[in-house]
Amino acid sequence: MNVRIEESWRRCLQPEFDSPYFAELAEFVRHEYASCTVYPPARRIFHAFDSCPFDRVRAVIIGQDPYHEPGQYYGLCFSVLDGVPFPPSLVNIFREIESDLGKPFPSSGRLERWADQGVLLINAILTVRAHQAGSHRGRGWERFTDAVIRELNERKEHLVFMLWGAYAQKKGAFIDRSRHCVLTAPHPSPLSADRGFFGCRHFSRANAYLRDHGIAEIDW
Repeated sequence: MNVRIEESWRRCLQPEFDSPYFAELAEFVRHEYASCTVYPPARRIFHAFDSCPFDRVRAVIIGQDPYHEPGQYYGLCFSVLDGVPFPPSLVNIFREIESDLGKPFPSSGRLERWADQGVLLINAILTVRAHQAGSHRGRGWERFTDAVIRELNERKEHLVFMLWGAYAQKKGAFIDRSRHCVLTAPHPSPLSADRGFFGCRHFSRANAYLRDHGIAEIDW
């Protein structure tokens, strides 16, 4: 199957695109976009990959479900377009960066500034029906994003994986800790941030790991 995605990712993931499960997933997604409101806009399904080519990945943040309310999700996990109120999880991420690194709270919730530096911001599931959280679970996206993580794990060295919450930690359980830095904490959701996300210092710890391996730090 010919999928419109950044070229270095296409080369890595072509076996997935050619798999029967992906053909079924693509058919389901096409039907959903044709019959109801789905996020993100179809042209943005692979925005996280287009914004951060495989060859440039230095860190990976794994979300779960996309935001499902109007105007929020456009293809990068946790990120929102300018003018959109910050969702609570994003507020807590910025609060932790402020505490960890002393950086002022940003005016923009767009995280392309991270993607441009090599931070891959992916959800486990890449599409969702409007107002219906988790509505595209179990359709094949989870298998696809497992393959993404597997390719990064096997073909790259010294990546930083930030796994927030039990779901992301389970999804990243197979990552080789001897080759990569795996940082775990509770999810930044208001339901769990006080149980260990605040104070996890993942952003300074990520930069320390990158620096120790001769890799440029990330300006969070």
